[in-house]
Amino acid sequence: MKPLPFNAPLRDYDLQAEMLLDGWRTRDREAVDIIRHYHPRFLDEKITWLPKRMTEEEATRVPIALDDTRVALARWYTFADWSRLAEYVRAVTTEGSPVALFESAVEAIINGDAPALSMLQRDHSELVRARSTRVTWQDPHVHAATLLHYIAANGVEGHRQKSPKNAVEIATLLLKAGAEVDALAYMYGGEATTMSMLVSSTPPARAGVQIPLLHTLIDFGASVEDRGKGEWTSPLMTALAFGFSDTARALVERGARVGSLAAAAGLGRVDEVQRLLPEADALGRHRALALAAQHGYADIVGLLLDAGEDPNRFNPKGNHAHSTPLHQAVLAGHDSVVRLLVERGAHVDIHDQIYRGTALGWANYAGQKEIAAYLEAHGAKDD
Repeated sequence: MKPLPFNAPLRDYDLQAEMLLDGWRTRDREAVDIIRHYHPRFLDEKITWLPKRMTEEEATRVPIALDDTRVALARWYTFADWSRLAEYVRAVTTEGSPVALFESAVEAIINGDAPALSMLQRDHSELVRARSTRVTWQDPHVHAATLLHYIAANGVEGHRQKSPKNAVEIATLLLKAGAEVDALAYMYGGEATTMSMLVSSTPPARAGVQIPLLHTLIDFGASVEDRGKGEWTSPLMTALAFGFSDTARALVERGARVGSLAAAAGLGRVDEVQRLLPEADALGRHRALALAAQHGYADIVGLLLDAGEDPNRFNPKGNHAHSTPLHQAVLAGHDSVVRLLVERGAHVDIHDQIYRGTALGWANYAGQKEIAAYLEAHGAKDD
């Protein structure tokens, strides 16, 4: 199942919907997976992106028709439903329309096609300030991303979250053409800049361009302090929450302030933690324990436990709140933190609140064999 060209006709999407239906009926693994992850009938009512806990046998007994696979397919392409996809197709296949031009520029960006992007910018100078008009199933329904936001490979269409090796060149083309470096788009229930989406994004990190892009944005005036609304307003705290410690340090080198106990804990700054701890509020201490455990700073975890922090409390909102410090330390492979937490009373049988996995389940999932053996020796079960 591969994404169609961005300007494909509606009949090609219909053909994919028919293929999905055939796959469902024959229990093709990929088809079943797509429908279970994207059709609302199979999704949790509260965590609306999470598939319900059903066996494959239970799921495939649910009757599915062509209209259902159209819905699932539209959502796989990040549209709210089939009618919104059809509306997009009509616009994008109209030569010279604003949607066709914008989407062409997006394709040039995510594929690293600098000549095509340069030509589009030369002929249509308004594009650098244009915004996406896609209506999605996400919150908010219209992310209204600028072209620059697509550089972050985050918060936009799932199949477009990729980073070309020449991403810095592409970003520079946009910024020199007048892209607003701190423009806000509506993502993940709030408002976000390109910077905050970049520092929490896996594709640019894997491509080796996350930190170079960070420097490029800052060179063109991007703020390293809070911008927007919601959970991801602080680039520094966002980078730490998503485990990108080198990126967080790069932000500090470029001027981001380390003004809180949580930031100091996530960066491993023991002296600052000791200085800030006495005056920190309850939330700051809670967040500090979550970040110190996630990033593997056993000495700081010890300081926070000595100060009365509970190792069995779920992490605060914005720091993987479905899990405990032990879950995150296990996932990241921080053996010394895992041992310290268990020695200091962390329960090994707590289930996370999304996937319902214990710390041992997380260790097995992440391939942390030594940690798994340690947890088993202390009575942990994978259930």
